[in-house]
Amino acid sequence: MELTGYGAITSVVVARAGEIVAEDYLSGDADSLRDTRSCTKTVLGMLLGQAIERGLVAGVDARVLDLLGGAQFAAGASQAKQALKVGELLTMSSCLDCNDWDDSSPGNEELMYPQGDWLQFALDLPVRSGRSFSYCTAGVVMLGIALERAVGEPLSRFAQRELFGPLGIDRAVWQQTPRGQTSTAGGLRLTSRALLALGELYLNGGREIVPAAWVTESLRAHSRIDDETSYGYLWWLRSFAGARSFYMTGMGGNRMHVFPELETVVVITSENFGRRDAHALSDRLLLEQVLAPWQ
Repeated sequence: MELTGYGAITSVVVARAGEIVAEDYLSGDADSLRDTRSCTKTVLGMLLGQAIERGLVAGVDARVLDLLGGAQFAAGASQAKQALKVGELLTMSSCLDCNDWDDSSPGNEELMYPQGDWLQFALDLPVRSGRSFSYCTAGVVMLGIALERAVGEPLSRFAQRELFGPLGIDRAVWQQTPRGQTSTAGGLRLTSRALLALGELYLNGGREIVPAAWVTESLRAHSRIDDETSYGYLWWLRSFAGARSFYMTGMGGNRMHVFPELETVVVITSENFGRRDAHALSDRLLLEQVLAPWQ
């Protein structure tokens, strides 16, 4: 596989029908932990499905405020905020005025990171009109903390026991919020093969590790991003070169793609941080080096 010309790509792993057919490392090796950035958000969706199956969360219609226990919105919060549901945060379609793609948004993630309490930052956000897709890291942070409180233990421990361990993933490093909560904003460190295992898990319907019904519902389009892209439960949905894909993605062009009709999982890890064309580079690599040779 020719990987020059795509910037700081660090690894590419491709599996087809359960067998690895390509594995290249340009930085580190198979044991290196990769900063997955916002791919972390998709892992949160997997854990939520497990928690619902175990009765720890009532479902996607559960009120976030109930899961958070003693947390409170600011005085005079609207009914929409009081009634905020798990499913609204899962699909990035909540009432929160929060858009990481808009520098002027009051909920932009860069305004959250300097704060000492990320949960309170999210709780205090103003509301917006409508329920269209709006990429909101603060909302996912809120959801992650709500889930951590619902499971009654560090989310990192729950994840290792319930998700990573059964897949043979023995190394995972989570980031924390300033208050010591497990951060689901991003930054989960996994090996490239661990990302591959997560993709194969969903390719195979959850394999009784994640409920099959949750996998199906997670991969259904719940929000529309643009003419080409939809959003499931923290999964991105789009076709590439005519091949349907669901995938997780993170800053710098980090990706884990599943192509169900091709029985293929593709992992791309990258350090193209700060490059405006980071995702375009990963798209091009995917099209030119993975999909084109098979079509």
